[in-house]
Amino acid sequence: MTRMKQARVRQVGSPVAMLAALAATGAVMAMPAVAQAQSIGGDSMGGGAGSGMGGSDANASDGSLRKSDRSSRRGGRGQGGKRIEIAPYIEIDQVVTAQLSPGSDVLTYTQAAVGVDASIQGRNNGLAASVRYQRQFGWGRKAGDGDAISGLVRGYATVLPGVTVEAGGLASQVDVENGGAALAAGTLSGNGKSTVYSVYAGPSVQTRAGDLDVAANYRAGFTKVDQSNSARDAQTGAAADVFDKSVTQMADVQAGFAPGTVLPVGVGAAGSFYQEDISNLDQRARDMQARAMVTVPVSRTVQVVGAIGYEDVEISSRDAVRDADGNPVIGSDGRYVTDKSSPRELAYDVSGLIWDVAVMWRPSRRTSLSAHVGRRYGSTSFGGTLAYAPNDRSQFSVSVYDNVSGFGGQLNRALDQLPDDFEVVRDPVTGELRGCVSSLESGNCLSGVLGSVRSSTFRARGIAANYSMQIGRLSAGIGAGYDRRKYIAAAGTVLASANGVIDENWWLAAYLSGDLGRDAGWSANVYANWISSDDALTGDVAGYGASASVYKNFMPRLRGTLAVALNGQQYKAPAIDDLWTASALAGLRYSF
Repeated sequence: MTRMKQARVRQVGSPVAMLAALAATGAVMAMPAVAQAQSIGGDSMGGGAGSGMGGSDANASDGSLRKSDRSSRRGGRGQGGKRIEIAPYIEIDQVVTAQLSPGSDVLTYTQAAVGVDASIQGRNNGLAASVRYQRQFGWGRKAGDGDAISGLVRGYATVLPGVTVEAGGLASQVDVENGGAALAAGTLSGNGKSTVYSVYAGPSVQTRAGDLDVAANYRAGFTKVDQSNSARDAQTGAAADVFDKSVTQMADVQAGFAPGTVLPVGVGAAGSFYQEDISNLDQRARDMQARAMVTVPVSRTVQVVGAIGYEDVEISSRDAVRDADGNPVIGSDGRYVTDKSSPRELAYDVSGLIWDVAVMWRPSRRTSLSAHVGRRYGSTSFGGTLAYAPNDRSQFSVSVYDNVSGFGGQLNRALDQLPDDFEVVRDPVTGELRGCVSSLESGNCLSGVLGSVRSSTFRARGIAANYSMQIGRLSAGIGAGYDRRKYIAAAGTVLASANGVIDENWWLAAYLSGDLGRDAGWSANVYANWISSDDALTGDVAGYGASASVYKNFMPRLRGTLAVALNGQQYKAPAIDDLWTASALAGLRYSF
């Protein structure tokens, strides 16, 4: 069966409003100052430096309340004074896209875009932002019109000594395959794509009362997957299980004494709360825990932390409305209609004793390692982080995670762990985000968390690693990872068939950029996703892409760009043809 590309007009419900929301997030964080946020690819403002979704590592807290590396960097970056770089722009491009397989159509588009890249950094405030809205005008009947919004914002503001407010947001398009796998959007954005929107915000507090260290934070987030009509029509009945929207709340507090203050060992206590309310079938995931901790200093650079406590994890949902024949009813949005009158059914209910043993090694300010193993979620749980920065121009990081959440909560966690200082990596033809950011800090990719958009909650386990470097004006980075999700759904509901389903996502992303003299430059990036599932309705799919661009500044504010890109999707099912496209762009950008 030949895969048919639909050219129906895509209307992102109020994309201008979403653009304003992302910009507003950045504006709030920017008052009074930010970090370095630019775009790499054909949209690069200049040379820069670039996965991972680090899960929350609540079990690896020590009794002395270790300060995060992020807080330490914030304190030091302001020593050089405030830096502000804000570059609004308008852009006009001519794009040609040729389908290489299974057909041979050649489509032409004119693309108009407006956006802003912002970089602000101060002693107590930081922001990185890149937001873009574009409109496409197709030439001919097969080349449909459409619009798209993409952007990434991450920042913080210190409102009082020891009190900061953090916020972030994401808008990105994906290709949803059979209601489950989500591949990076290839070819032109806006035609039959699904758009992921996510925002979060909340305060963090860190203080001291005598020898007692106290820290707490709270995050509230909202995530939405907006599917166009053509995106739903291209899927099977599995589209009814595509995530719609959720509200997430996360909070934790801990207090403790460092070793050598009141006792030779450190002692402390902590508690955390997580809840995600998912609109699909009124799902709710809730995780509450309390624990006591003892920190034993082994040497000047090594500590062992033991923790014991109690945890209560509960996941529940309602069933779908049924018709006279007992079949679930699907609404106009392509998703199941929730029966609000039906009782809430438990899908997961685990409570009891939890324990954890962690080893923390910090031989220098440039190297840190944390690894822990214990019992959580009713079984063995392990995780950890490694951060290594041999110098100021390179860094390597690894994160191993294990948590329970929904798609929205996982994305909010990943956004919260993005660095404050980054450049966005974009496709030079479509302008779309490519999953990673360029930064000399850790936690730089979202590719793992975006691998699947099923509505069901899940337990996620995985690993993500990334390396980035900057040599002069040459910047490079590579990220890779593995994400495994085992879905959890209540028996007797329409989602029961998803219970126990396992999705696996292996991903890779890399970029390279540099200068060609004083007024020109180049960039290249590649990505790959291999997604497999034991759900018979989903099947395995792989997505690949590569792009390259060169730019030339004709005058201080006017830039010309030439770019090429190759994108492909390969399917294990023999009934679905592989899809490969090649694109080329010539464009002009004027920055204000």
